[in-house]
Amino acid sequence: MSSADEISFGNNPFAGLSGDGLPPGPADDPTPKPQKSRGRVDIIRNKAGRGGKTVTVVTNFVGIGLPEKEKLAKEMQKTCGVGGTVKEGRIEIQGDKREEVARILTKAGFRPVFAGG
Repeated sequence: MSSADEISFGNNPFAGLSGDGLPPGPADDPTPKPQKSRGRVDIIRNKAGRGGKTVTVVTNFVGIGLPEKEKLAKEMQKTCGVGGTVKEGRIEIQGDKREEVARILTKAGFRPVFAGG
């Protein structure tokens, strides 16, 4: 057998490499910087005019455009496992999903407030 035929799976192929010449990795900062608040948004549970079906409505977005609202709505729909839409500057999610929606909005840097019924 030649040396090419003798393959050892116990060897680490990176053992001979050194870290010389590589850029330093990210600094380990134990305290993450808090994300700047992007403003208050209201989360409302609504039944009126919907045939008795409950809808979670997110309103009062300030400073974001339609594409970002659609992206947020898509993420909410996927996380909650329900349908939804963006209408007249509001995000509407089917069902009473206020807690899940609040978590997503907090992660996106907004300050969600439960308003109304």
